[in-house]
Amino acid sequence: MDTIFAEATAHGRAGISVIRISGSAAVAAAVALAGPLPPERRVGLRRLLCDGEAIDEGLVVWFGAGASFTGEDVVELQLHGSMAVVAAVLRALGGMPGLRPAEPGEFTRRALENGRLDLAQVEGLADLIEAETEAQRRQALRVLEGEVGRRAEGWRQALVRAAALIEATIDFADEDVPVDVSPEVLGLIGSVTGALRAELAGFGATERIREGFEVAIVGQPNAGKSTLLNALAGREAAITSEHAGTTRDVIEVRMDLGGLPVTILDTAGLREARDAVERIGVDRAVARAEAADLRVFLLDQEEVPMLVPRPGDLVVQGKADLRDPGTGLAVSGRTGAGLAELVAAVEAELRERARGGGVIVRERQRQAVARALGALESARAEVEAGPDRAELAAEGLREACRALDMLVGRVDVEDLLDEIFASFCIGK
Repeated sequence: MDTIFAEATAHGRAGISVIRISGSAAVAAAVALAGPLPPERRVGLRRLLCDGEAIDEGLVVWFGAGASFTGEDVVELQLHGSMAVVAAVLRALGGMPGLRPAEPGEFTRRALENGRLDLAQVEGLADLIEAETEAQRRQALRVLEGEVGRRAEGWRQALVRAAALIEATIDFADEDVPVDVSPEVLGLIGSVTGALRAELAGFGATERIREGFEVAIVGQPNAGKSTLLNALAGREAAITSEHAGTTRDVIEVRMDLGGLPVTILDTAGLREARDAVERIGVDRAVARAEAADLRVFLLDQEEVPMLVPRPGDLVVQGKADLRDPGTGLAVSGRTGAGLAELVAAVEAELRERARGGGVIVRERQRQAVARALGALESARAEVEAGPDRAELAAEGLREACRALDMLVGRVDVEDLLDEIFASFCIGK
């Protein structure tokens, strides 16, 4: 394979920039620039030269094949973050035989191809790079550290054992088999089936942590929804006015609530529309509110038409600075009264919904688990049907194993790789 190189830090002026080189010619290329390298996995200060002219002075570290991120020889040059310095070093590397610039995600793709990461870990790395909140960071790191692969391998080993028992009865069909293997096989299938069902049940929570929750503020016109949104955002995200019906479209503000990614939606006031434009706004408000994970019903003395609170939705008295709040949750976007209590209530509800998530976080992973579960349910039915159906039961178990192999990228995922790695930056 070609030796590849790229800037691993963000492009532009910075204090430090890192250039990564990976491949069989990585060490030779670094020696040509920096002279003799320090011992492996040790950092050394070196002066970088090209055609006898000094480019920069920086730190050099290298990792041998099998002990690096990509599984190949890797050298990292830690340079001053000048765009001119980085450009000069990249030009020097580009002029060396056998070296070429890396494609997006190519370092990570080589880590996959060389067995340093499985596909679920690759997806976890992509999520970690994109993480905006503490909950996203923790979830992505758990996947990157191989939790999906470890669970999949445990399930797979149980199914291999079950398949071996079934196939033994096929191989010795003409002989007296002293032990009925079906109880052990059904026990193994049952344990894996339960685990897979739990993963599917928890997928909604993990997906919401990855993608973010949506919280819609709904109410009648002039109930104070936009003022509340601005108070939550800490800025003038929405236009406010004493005239009812100012908001016609859905306004979104992304926030971090207790480590959870949340998008707050300010929607048009819900009432019988007075013109065609307002009707569009009301229809959009209802649609987004119905699709939201949580709705905050902001009451201005009257109930909210067109929508009925679902379990977990919050019903809040608005404009608490203008009236006796009475009992229950009340808030004023203008003065901030009750704002902390509202945020705490939203956070508590979303945190409860995020509880119990599994380790699968992407739709591709969910589909692989669902396929494995479907194959296992078929296999169990064949086992229960008796020894004459042993071959069909064994095939069901093999199909479940193939689905689990797809979960971690062992088989049949080539058509997905280009799409996955296209989301990575050049230096990763």
